[in-house]
Amino acid sequence: MITPQDKELLTQKGISEEQITEQLACFEKGFPYLKLAAAASIEKGILAPATDEQKLYLDAWDAYTRTDKVVVKFVPASGAASRMFKNLFEFLGADYDVPETKFEKTFFEQIEKFAFYDDLNAACESMSGKGIPALIAEGNYKAVVAALLEAAGLNYGALPKGLLKFHKYEDGSRTPLEEHLVEGALYAANKNGKVNVHFTVSPEHRRLFEALVADKATVYAKKYGVDYNVTFSEQKPSTDTIAADMDNQPFRDNGKLLFRPGGHGALIENLNDLDADIIFIKNIDNVVPDKLKGDTVLYKKLIAGVLVALQQRAFAYLEILDSGRYTHEQVLEILQFLQKKLFCKNPETKNLEDAELVLYLKEKLNRPMRVCGMVKNVGEPGGGPFLAYNSDGTISLQILESSQIDMDDPEKKEMFEKGTHFNPVDLVCAVRDYKGHKFDLVNFVDKATGFISYKSKNGKDLKALELPGLWNGAMSDWNTVFVEVSLNTFNPVKTVNDLLREQHQ
Repeated sequence: MITPQDKELLTQKGISEEQITEQLACFEKGFPYLKLAAAASIEKGILAPATDEQKLYLDAWDAYTRTDKVVVKFVPASGAASRMFKNLFEFLGADYDVPETKFEKTFFEQIEKFAFYDDLNAACESMSGKGIPALIAEGNYKAVVAALLEAAGLNYGALPKGLLKFHKYEDGSRTPLEEHLVEGALYAANKNGKVNVHFTVSPEHRRLFEALVADKATVYAKKYGVDYNVTFSEQKPSTDTIAADMDNQPFRDNGKLLFRPGGHGALIENLNDLDADIIFIKNIDNVVPDKLKGDTVLYKKLIAGVLVALQQRAFAYLEILDSGRYTHEQVLEILQFLQKKLFCKNPETKNLEDAELVLYLKEKLNRPMRVCGMVKNVGEPGGGPFLAYNSDGTISLQILESSQIDMDDPEKKEMFEKGTHFNPVDLVCAVRDYKGHKFDLVNFVDKATGFISYKSKNGKDLKALELPGLWNGAMSDWNTVFVEVSLNTFNPVKTVNDLLREQHQ
């Protein structure tokens, strides 16, 4: 039952009653597992271009950046760093005062290696009148952790990852935000040296991001001879989803409907708002210091080159189909391109007449396109590349999370576990059609690929609805191509001690 107070809240958020009904129905019926054809591999759908081919693609990207096309680097950066410090929060609350676990010992033994060491030392002196060495010497380890995590100190426990100091340099330390600005200069600058970087941030941290950009962008602009255009957006309130109780009824907190952020899939709206031709997407914490950026830059240019080369062919074919002047051989050539280069197959096409086939080809070619880097599987948790069946009977490449796969089916479980590659969230997207119009990306989301998770609020259990993930169901109906990239391009920071790995030193 929707109350007048509920209606007011829905209006504020820009959410309709129909959406609430739709979302509650999702809790009721759940989400179907995806039907898999195979795990993608070098033999099945992942490209691994040889050196001479790589050069062609790198040249294609180089040529593209000399046109008037707009390239944007899109970085989801709203996530709080609290999970990075989970082990240290546990140490703060533990009933012992001296590090006991391997994680705790490593943190303190190598504390001087962290890029934030000097800041932390100053925070310790300010809070307790003693620096880190003195506090450790007297066994007051928790004072050091408190100075790192709590508001009276560096407040790292509440800040987003993008604002933490990750890497040390001779002239100071850099945050992930700064590393992304540098990356942008190295592979996303246009012919005039303009670099567009867009960060999605949480409202409470936006001011801090803006202040850091104001402070640092001119430094890197001068260093790399570029001109930055840095923009920000926040997840829209209209993408929040209703929480449900265990009976699939709207969850109420003190009588008020409870909404939760819809997950990274909500960012398809932010992506859709960008005025761009090509958009790179990469997570905020997957950055390395300058000495290791070579592979990152090379493979970013490579996947972008693959994208623009494929897009040019798709556009040329669409022009032919649009003209109405095509031969049967040309139609078959275009079908081969769709099946062999864009990895989109439909067993039914052999039964279609030419006129029907042309309609099918137009529909399948005139879609957003993305090329995704894939790294060899090293046992990291997360999604992977698959050939999956779509609702229209086609089989195409998709990035899937384990929640989308029926793990009770031994065959599907084995596909997931024996997958050769892993999704590091390394995408480049083409978002305009062959006539230069922007696609409405919301139209290409597969709504049947959401996810239900179980949470609690004030001690009461609830169900939360995650929207189709940004690189999963939100891009389900795009043309998708996978390219193997070097494992050196994948260096995420999941815990604070990951910053001690050689890739971050």
